[in-house]
Amino acid sequence: MMAEEAERGDSPGGSQHDLDVQLGHGHFFTKKTFHKPTYCHHCTDMLWGLIGQGYVCEVCNFVVHDRCLRTVVSACSSIAANLVKNPVAHCWSEPGHFKRKFCNVCRKRLEDSLAIRCEICEYYAHLDCQDFVVSDCKECATYLPQRDKGTVVHFHHWREGNLPPNSKCVACKKTCWSSECLAGMRCEWCGVTAHALCYRSLPAECKFGSLRDIMLPPSCLTIPRMDVPVETILGLTLPVRTVSEEWSSSGDSKNEEEERERRSPREKDSKDKDKDTDTEIIRVFDGNASLKRRLYRTISVPRNASAQAILEAALKTFHISDDPKNYYVSEASETVNVVGERELEENSPIRSQLKTPDGKRPSIFLRYKDKNPDKGHIRVYPGGLRYSICHRVTAGYKNISVNKEMTAEEVITTALRRFGVEDADPDNYSLIEVLLDRGVNERVLMRDERPWQIIQQSRKDSLRQNRMTRFYLQQKEDPHGPAISMFVGNLPTGLSQRQYEKILLDIIGKELKWQSFDVIYYEYGSLVLVYTSPEKATQVFNILKDAVFDDKQLLVMLLPNIQAHMIPDNVNPLLVFVNVKSGGCQGLELITSFRKLLNPHQVFNLENGGPLPGLYVCRNISYYKILVCGGDGTVGWVLSCLDNVGQDAVCQSPPMAVVPLGTGNDLARVLRWGPGYTGGEDPLNLLRDVIDAEEIKLDRWTVIFHPREKEQAETRVAIANDTNTANTSEDTSSIFVMNNYFGIGIDADLCLDFHMAREEKPDKFNSRLHNKGVYLKMGLRKMVNRKSCKDLHRHIKLEVDGKLIDLPQVEGIIILNILSWASGSNPWGPEKEDIFAKPTHYDGMLEVVGVTGVVHMGQIHSGLRTGMRIAQGGHLRITLLTDIPVQVDGEPWIQPAGQVVVLRSALKATMLKKSKNKIKRRNTEPSIFFPENEPLKPQSPSEESGPL
Repeated sequence: MMAEEAERGDSPGGSQHDLDVQLGHGHFFTKKTFHKPTYCHHCTDMLWGLIGQGYVCEVCNFVVHDRCLRTVVSACSSIAANLVKNPVAHCWSEPGHFKRKFCNVCRKRLEDSLAIRCEICEYYAHLDCQDFVVSDCKECATYLPQRDKGTVVHFHHWREGNLPPNSKCVACKKTCWSSECLAGMRCEWCGVTAHALCYRSLPAECKFGSLRDIMLPPSCLTIPRMDVPVETILGLTLPVRTVSEEWSSSGDSKNEEEERERRSPREKDSKDKDKDTDTEIIRVFDGNASLKRRLYRTISVPRNASAQAILEAALKTFHISDDPKNYYVSEASETVNVVGERELEENSPIRSQLKTPDGKRPSIFLRYKDKNPDKGHIRVYPGGLRYSICHRVTAGYKNISVNKEMTAEEVITTALRRFGVEDADPDNYSLIEVLLDRGVNERVLMRDERPWQIIQQSRKDSLRQNRMTRFYLQQKEDPHGPAISMFVGNLPTGLSQRQYEKILLDIIGKELKWQSFDVIYYEYGSLVLVYTSPEKATQVFNILKDAVFDDKQLLVMLLPNIQAHMIPDNVNPLLVFVNVKSGGCQGLELITSFRKLLNPHQVFNLENGGPLPGLYVCRNISYYKILVCGGDGTVGWVLSCLDNVGQDAVCQSPPMAVVPLGTGNDLARVLRWGPGYTGGEDPLNLLRDVIDAEEIKLDRWTVIFHPREKEQAETRVAIANDTNTANTSEDTSSIFVMNNYFGIGIDADLCLDFHMAREEKPDKFNSRLHNKGVYLKMGLRKMVNRKSCKDLHRHIKLEVDGKLIDLPQVEGIIILNILSWASGSNPWGPEKEDIFAKPTHYDGMLEVVGVTGVVHMGQIHSGLRTGMRIAQGGHLRITLLTDIPVQVDGEPWIQPAGQVVVLRSALKATMLKKSKNKIKRRNTEPSIFFPENEPLKPQSPSEESGPL
């Protein structure tokens, strides 16, 4: 139960608050009497008793036993932002309802109102609490050139509450999760869980748990230092909320329900005090900018409340834990000059001091009381300076004395001296103003700007934003290196480099030209530009993301840079590709889970540029693995891209695992990854299966289609006559790579009908069950109308390894590379005594089977019959005497008469096959690694060295 459901009891008063300050957690504890079952947020036990069972924080609703009061370690939301040394913005999801989750700001349940969650870490917040979230997401890119991989140690990133069910404390082995309140701690990297009282006694070093073998450590990554949100680099498409969407333009509520939604978290779910004639609802603005934008919070106070009581309530609703003596309240009016504002008397009822007519809700300003407006202190954080100068800087921040005339240049010089690096050249550093308001917003101060005046103006505009403003020292030159890689896609395919240059320069202008082309993927109409100026790169990115060429929206991405030499020796990073369109919404669920379990920069959404950006990012890694989440078509897509770009990569054929999200998933079945992902498998267990999987080879085959020579000649003559050019003998053959199977006849005809139906209405084909139902309906229609592929054996000729094969009476021929077809059927059948060898998908042989019709296909699918074994060989030549439906790995079309040659491809694929003897894990508790409950494997030197 939360604070608002309790009855206020006697408060310990100032002495209790002094104790809270001394303990460092910043809570405003008041003793409470609870009328409903309530649980301690520190130890998760129930509060017992009739009156005064425990304490509750008046700001963040933290509930605690009397016995636990002195051992509380969880920080109040009023000071949590100040405890973050290196702020990292969260990547918020669309607003929604989340079951069995709690807000990390106000600690209340999320089910009853709209909330958001971070796509990278387990941070949840009500939409109304978003102003007070703490920007402490995972640091996913921390590479610095001065460090050696043998000296790197990673630390736990702790997050409070919302633990997986049945989580147990790794220190005391007792249950540490709770379904009743926000309690317990969990590391965002390794998943280890602990009680709030126990986690500080654990080793500080994090070894990434059971996923350490495939985790891409943050110390190996750099991201561009540019003025773009982190979700842009991660390829996340997230909502943009404007002020007009949050509040009405006039600031007046349309109804009481809307007004109720605007209240602070502490007031929102309280008894309906606004309906009580003895209470007053007051709008509180924290500055002039807030008044102009009509952004306010509301408090409920007695009508005869004094200004002092209102001041304390206003401070709590804005999560300010400072001394109330440093603040005052005044009447808010757009017509009143700020200089002439009148401070309300502390001990007089506020209603008698306001000019607002009765019946209208009053508005007040919460103001900071400047004792000396001409001078003060600012906090300056070292930023990257901590590692950039011989590791001499260890302090979190320094309080720098400033006055209204002191410039940013003087602050830099003073700060360098205070940090003990007097020999550093101030001209090589900048002072960065950082605002932690709904993210991390940075601005480089000009050398003559005056930081104290910025602070003074910020206090007048918004106290909340003022408290979220801090300053950092930053090197002007990016220590990670100047190169910024920008991926550009959706350009026309097959052009020359000069043509691509002209297209891009016409869009961005010659003054923003890139430093170089790193690589061009001609077949895909994509390329990577390299910039050395962050300012130029930012301008180009903003231009290209809205640019259109040939009626197609250009795709532009900023890519992270992997420092391959920093990857530990025993780590083989996993590159994850997710086709979010496969398997309904399962792809979206998986990509969110994998971003949280792994480094989000190693997880790529195939909607954004396909596999090419991910393969480019990993091009310098000596060995890595790939996990493809999608159907067989998605696997073929990734293999095809590897064929084109792998030759320029250090690892040319990385082993590939599959999470089956498609309809058939035949390749995934053969590799033991299952018939289809249902959502019931824990994503953590999927990744552990990838670690334990064995490498195997997969034969691949080249299928060459030669149109009939007569038609080729007629086509060439027609083209020559139309274009007035010479008759050339250009080859019109088409080439495909086959991984699974190649069908001719009735099988391809059914596949073609399904493909055309899906192209016409793609939104309806979003589940395996529906897709198979459509296949069934189309098969029944083919049973009635058998004209399309009747007597197929008379319209084709088959040669296997140079020998002409006498075909039986069939309506379809299936050429198999793997022993799975049409969602797991085996047309070849079980092993038996005959002239054919036992087939595998790495024996260099193809199996040819025939089907007599739709009924025969249905019998094969149900396991009642097998196909007609026709031949087995490594080189096939097929002559098509008429136009016939064909399909290669599920891609169908009508092939004109001519010749088809199937031969073994020089392209090879290394696949990962799930271990057969794998013990099925229980999902009753998280499968995590920690030194005390799992034996250590040999570690790299990086895990035995000093702190980061």
